[in-house]
Parts: sequence; structure tokens; C-alpha cells
Amino acid sequence: MNQPRRTLLLTGASRGIGHATVKRFSSAGWRVITCSRQPFPENCPWEMGPEDHVQVDLADVADTERAIDEIRNRLPGGRLDALVNNAGISPKAEGGGRLDSIHTPLAVWQQVFQVNFFASILLARGLLMELKQAGGSIVNVTSIAGSRVHPFAGAAYATSKSALAGLTREMASDFAPHGIRVNAIAPGEIDTSILSPGTEKIVEQIPMRRLGTPEEVAKIIYVLCTETSSYLNGAEIHINGGQHV
Repeated sequence: MNQPRRTLLLTGASRGIGHATVKRFSSAGWRVITCSRQPFPENCPWEMGPEDHVQVDLADVADTERAIDEIRNRLPGGRLDALVNNAGISPKAEGGGRLDSIHTPLAVWQQVFQVNFFASILLARGLLMELKQAGGSIVNVTSIAGSRVHPFAGAAYATSKSALAGLTREMASDFAPHGIRVNAIAPGEIDTSILSPGTEKIVEQIPMRRLGTPEEVAKIIYVLCTETSSYLNGAEIHINGGQHV
């Protein structure tokens, strides 16, 4: 009862997995600070949402650094119990097609890597002392597309997620001596608004024969941020109904 209220910082909180994660942690009594490119959506149900939302463009290094300072100022106790790097972008070609490695413009590669990869380490390093103070946990959200060519995920998205998986291992080694665990989750086909047409054909190849739900992913994120996973470090958890086997 005398323990301070735990705090989560979550990027990409406005929809899908991020939205479900906010609700999962809020229901457990955590304070949740959310980050996204959009203002706080009025239809979101959690308490203190607008007051604990930081609007930030993670594709902009200067704006990301500005947001880190703002977040630090919102942590009066100097503690951050968990950082979940969930924000990610996957641009499409004209007409919604897949952008392959030949046709993806350099500017798109750079934007995707800034959001999906570099922002994660910028936030983690920028809030290192706050995470250390709490003995916190970091969860990087990668993807099944980071380990195989995906029919819908573009080349820049897929390689950024592969790089994030590698970064997770490096961070696990570097942050653990500071008392901070770093793990990743790699979702497969999750029932969110960003699913591409044709996903039903992939579902036929999943052993469980169904999509995952954002709530199922949020449960694993929660476990990785709590004492249940106290000796888990440097892992990438596959959440895909057996799609990778």
C-alpha cells in the first residue's frame, strides 16, 4: 500500500495495440503517459488521459528531444516504471501497394527508421535515470515482418523492425547493469484497423486459424513490465498464433 503508483510511458497510443495497452495498464492502477502524433482523442476512456498525453512527432529528432524534456518534467518523483516503444509507421505505395526495396524513396526509408527505430533508443537513453530509479522495464514492439518477407509490410518497415530486434539485444546487455530489463514482442496478424486487404489468406496458414486481438498483445506487454517476468531480459516474444513455426 505504501508503494508509489507505477507509471508507464507508451508511444503510438491512439489505436490498436497501443489503445488496448493503455486500458490494460490503467485497469491495473498504473498512471499512463501516452505519446502520439495526434492530440488526445476525446473518445478514449481512461482517467487523466488528456492531462497525461504528449503530442510529439517521433519522425522529428528535435521534437522527440523536446518531448523527452516534457515527459521528465511530468515525473516529479523521478521514476518511470516502464517504457513501451509501440509507435510504428508502414507507408504504402500509390494505390495501397507494398513498397519494396527497389522502389522505396530514400526519404521514406529515413522517416520509417526515425520513427520505428531511432525514436526507441532516443527515448530510452533520454529517460535512463528515471527508468533506473524505478528498476524499470522497456518493451520494444517489433513484428513478424522483421524476420521474414511479408506480403503486405513494406521493405522499410520490415527492416526497421528487424533492426529494432537487434537493438533490443544490445539494449538488454547495456541497460541491465542499471537495473533495467529490455525485451521485445513480435506481433503477427492482429485484428486492428491497419490490416491490409487479403489478410484472410494469411489467416488460413496460421495454426490457430484466427487473428490475434490487441487485448491479447497488451496482456503480454503487461507481463513484461511486471515482476512476473523479473528474470526475462533480451527476449523477443512471438505473438502470432504459431504463424512463425
